[in-house]
Amino acid sequence: MKKHILLTGKPGIGKTSVVKKIIPFLGAKAGGFYTEEIRELDRRMGFRVVTLDGEDGVLAHVEFNSNNKVGKYRVDLDSFEKVAIPALERAMEHKSVIVIDEIGKMELFSMKFREMVRKILDSEKTLLCVIKENADTFTEGIKKRKDVTLVTVNYENRDTLPEVVFEMLKTVKKS
Repeated sequence: MKKHILLTGKPGIGKTSVVKKIIPFLGAKAGGFYTEEIRELDRRMGFRVVTLDGEDGVLAHVEFNSNNKVGKYRVDLDSFEKVAIPALERAMEHKSVIVIDEIGKMELFSMKFREMVRKILDSEKTLLCVIKENADTFTEGIKKRKDVTLVTVNYENRDTLPEVVFEMLKTVKKS
């Protein structure tokens, strides 16, 4: 089994849900972060980054003022980097599996984040992440690595994927 497992698929297909269902299986071995919607009165207003060790911060919000935007959401790079980067550094130091949800448009505005992703991929750690489906140079480079297994999440497999991916993680060979 290759060292890193990347989940990809269409927006809204359930990639984050798959990751969130795997996290409890990993327990204390995992560190990193996932994202959640910020909702107000049934409207999605933005996204929050939540670390596996219990911290959170805003990733993006419709009312935030920033030049970095994806659709109607403006990315809060400071907040994201203050929460996500230290969480990934702690995971690199103390955990065997690093969870990143996701390597996507919003997160990729951060050069510190890109650098951290490279460091994780080149380390002896295992990466479980969600990676955006649409190509760009950075994410395509990751998808083409020889130590990566790319798993596409779809309606047919998303309910069984948490168990399948957890089994894959148990058989990862340390290269």
